[in-house]
Amino acid sequence: MSKITTRTLKKYKDNNEKFSMLTAYDYSTAKYLDQAGIDVILIGDSLAMTALGYENTNQVGVEEMSIFTKAVAKGANNAMVVTDMPFMSYTIDIPSALTNIGNMVKNGANAVKLEGCNDYIEKLIECCVNMGVPVMGHIGFTPQSQNVIGGHIIQGKTEDAANELLKQAKKLEKAGAFSIVLEMVPENVAKSITENISIPTISCGAGRYCDGFVMVCDDLFGKFDDFTPKFARKYGNMKELITKCATNYISDIKNGSYPNENEVY
Repeated sequence: MSKITTRTLKKYKDNNEKFSMLTAYDYSTAKYLDQAGIDVILIGDSLAMTALGYENTNQVGVEEMSIFTKAVAKGANNAMVVTDMPFMSYTIDIPSALTNIGNMVKNGANAVKLEGCNDYIEKLIECCVNMGVPVMGHIGFTPQSQNVIGGHIIQGKTEDAANELLKQAKKLEKAGAFSIVLEMVPENVAKSITENISIPTISCGAGRYCDGFVMVCDDLFGKFDDFTPKFARKYGNMKELITKCATNYISDIKNGSYPNENEVY
């Protein structure tokens, strides 16, 4: 299998072929997802909660995201590796943004993801592309702006709001983004956007008609249970497995069955 690139994702859209995207935060998880055939691995700032125990995504920083990016990149031979640029790492000024973005690429990212759409973000995308860094856009509900939005609220519910999202998508496409995540957007709005731009859309709670779909791996695995979004389908119960393994290990130590004669030097 050859390395997934921006061209691969564009071909998927042109051929009406859906593609998959999952988050990963460590080497072994990235390795297994890659072997399973995942198209895109996202080092999502969701790791703030799932891996670091923070209250929200805004608390994770560039240095932490760099460490996780380096680990994931080591395990992903075929999947495209995309890093979320964390809160305040790209919105102060273009020079510092490009420095932080370049750092992620040096640590193994094949592309970065930027939230929002305004004149500054459009200019930054243009600069990134000119610098040789592919950019994934992200509109709809943007977690880094949740304090402004007022919480986890579905975006694009009115006709005006839906039209604004379509305008934003077209602006990001024109600026040079290679794909756009649509988060917590009504299905019909996401469908309209997908049909009216030439770059792939990725559904994060945006229904069935996007070109690709993304989930947080801890939700998929059933590992993180502090909260579960409506659109997150559980394919396993790692919480139960981890707890059971640890419980059995403790029991074996208590009853003397671990280690046995085959487990000593």
